[in-house]
Amino acid sequence: MEKRVLATVYGLVQGVGFRMFVERRASQTGLKGTVRNMPNGTVEIDAQGPEGLVNELLKTVRTGPPASKVSAMDVALQPPDHTMKGFRIMQ
Repeated sequence: MEKRVLATVYGLVQGVGFRMFVERRASQTGLKGTVRNMPNGTVEIDAQGPEGLVNELLKTVRTGPPASKVSAMDVALQPPDHTMKGFRIMQ
């Protein structure tokens, strides 16, 4: 079953390789979507794919790369977007 989420990650998540970490993990499992820094210091992840893989990505993101420190994460379900292709870092 396909699942799409929009996650906002709070904490020390900018300038520490967080977006590359998310992009690498998502791409390795074939998820589609984007990750980007937001002006308020958070990181936004829009991820879509098989439910189990999306859930696994969210679990991994809560830990993040070694230099990061995730303090909170909001996750909202979204309607599937069948135009998504691949997973990429947005500017």
